[in-house]
Amino acid sequence: MSTRAETGLLHAYVLDGKGGGTRLDWDGVRRWTPDAGVLWLNLDYSAADSTKWLAEESTIDPFVLEALLDQDPRPRAVAYDPELMLIIRGINQNAGAEPEDMISLRSWIEPRRAITMRHRLSRSLESLAADVARGKGPADTADLIVQLADRVVDHVAMRVDSLGDAIAALEDQVLTETRGGDLRSRIADHRRRAIALRRFLAPQRDALGKLAQIQLPWFDERHRDRVADVADRMARTVEELDAARDRASVTQEELASRLTEMTNQRLYVLSLITAVFLPLGFVCSLLGVNVGGIPFRDDDWAFWALIGLFGIGVGIQLYLFKRRGWL
Repeated sequence: MSTRAETGLLHAYVLDGKGGGTRLDWDGVRRWTPDAGVLWLNLDYSAADSTKWLAEESTIDPFVLEALLDQDPRPRAVAYDPELMLIIRGINQNAGAEPEDMISLRSWIEPRRAITMRHRLSRSLESLAADVARGKGPADTADLIVQLADRVVDHVAMRVDSLGDAIAALEDQVLTETRGGDLRSRIADHRRRAIALRRFLAPQRDALGKLAQIQLPWFDERHRDRVADVADRMARTVEELDAARDRASVTQEELASRLTEMTNQRLYVLSLITAVFLPLGFVCSLLGVNVGGIPFRDDDWAFWALIGLFGIGVGIQLYLFKRRGWL
């Protein structure tokens, strides 16, 4: 017997208008009529049965269906009065996955039927289905869309907050740590994650803002106000993401500046040491040549006299360095 995951029918409920619903299988879905209640289908669009049903029995316009099944769709909300197409992106919370590899949630909403689709596991859709099973889910298609958008934005906001906290921690480390190799890679990784998130969150902000203004017979002002609140949170989240990305950039520049300054300081010390010992090395090299005529070669006191001259020469150099502000 095929499982729901294998057939692609993840959840199918006839909503009772009070938060609960009656679960259906494929046969129940095919027998359903609008008079029976609001139908919610949650599908894995990559499964063979789902693909066949969508193409042959869903009655969705082929042009719309092609947009819904696009391999990498961008978030958007489009009204086909009285239907609605909504595509949003959720945080990937699956084990071993990158959160920034966002999950595409595709929805086709009619007054009496809602079809949500995804390929990878979505915690937002799973929690929504669990609420319906407990009798605390959406009452109709409009509620379903509002609750889904709200859960997706909640997860997005938590991920952006987590990213911002990680960048703030790195800002403190940049001021205290002297070894920046690991810090550079971690800051670059956070910047990459912020850029990857923004790729979809910016158009998602616009999509939710547009959804809050769409007027459909079954999507009344109360639902639009709730979506407007979700869109506002989405906009603030994108602003926080932009701020986190800019802070990561500034932190990376500050780290590079500190490392450059430390390198210059070390080179400066080495330059001073070289300046001090260069004349001494020259004199030693000159006196060490294997030719005749070296003065005081046979005098015992000459060595100590040379050491004294070296000491005086180093003292004069240090004095001149000090006068010029090099020390």
